[in-house]
Amino acid sequence: MRVDLNSDLGESFGRYKLGLDEEVMKYITSANVACGWHAGDPLVMRKTIRLAKENGVEVGAHPGYPDLMGFGRRYMKLTPEEARNYILYQIGALYAFVRAEGLELQHVKPHGALYNAMVKEEDLARAVIEGILDFDKNLILVTLSNSRVAEIAEEMGLKVAHEVFADRAYNPDGTLVPRSQPGAVIHDKEEIAERVISMVKDGGVRAINGEWIELKVDTICVHGDNPKAVEITAHIRKKLEEEGVKIVPLRDIIGRIQHDHTQSNL
Repeated sequence: MRVDLNSDLGESFGRYKLGLDEEVMKYITSANVACGWHAGDPLVMRKTIRLAKENGVEVGAHPGYPDLMGFGRRYMKLTPEEARNYILYQIGALYAFVRAEGLELQHVKPHGALYNAMVKEEDLARAVIEGILDFDKNLILVTLSNSRVAEIAEEMGLKVAHEVFADRAYNPDGTLVPRSQPGAVIHDKEEIAERVISMVKDGGVRAINGEWIELKVDTICVHGDNPKAVEITAHIRKKLEEEGVKIVPLRDIIGRIQHDHTQSNL
């Protein structure tokens, strides 16, 4: 069994510091780096990419709504043309720093409200996917496990990584419980680890109402912006490895799946 650990990083801005990037980076295999619209700035972007390089962590773009004040967690109504070009713009901005550091871009993971809106709005999902394809058809889209977004992306020829969330509660339909609701975020590291192991080994988890929901798992999101982020991330990795799960970058997982599929058709 193989799985990727990803985290949303590079979300500081100017003199405002957010997250524990230096410590969290030691335990993950893929970093989603903010592109300057919901968070991040040119100095933070380059610093984060250098940090990823030093730790052997793969880099992905983390584009969001143009909403610094709301940290990209407020819904915005976009036309397909706006969405497509907003995504292309942000990927391009981050890639300038990725290339300057001699790295390659591995994936794209939309942020916050944009990520959630794509699950509900097919036109928005298609526009975002078109923006990614405009830049590089070999990029991997990180999206909510078993969502319609994943199906659309695969139909449009984009590689997909099914993502689950270590510290978030799920609705029975597989969507995340909104942060505004009680119990949406889980804080106990033992409970988080148990849920992650269930997702990876059993292929699912209990929803907030107790119902069992099935999940595909290529990558696990661990949040780096709370005081216990480092402790929780280290604990998750330790427990997974104790269960015989290898922690590897998305490139290894998605590439292996594609290779195996090709071989089976020979």
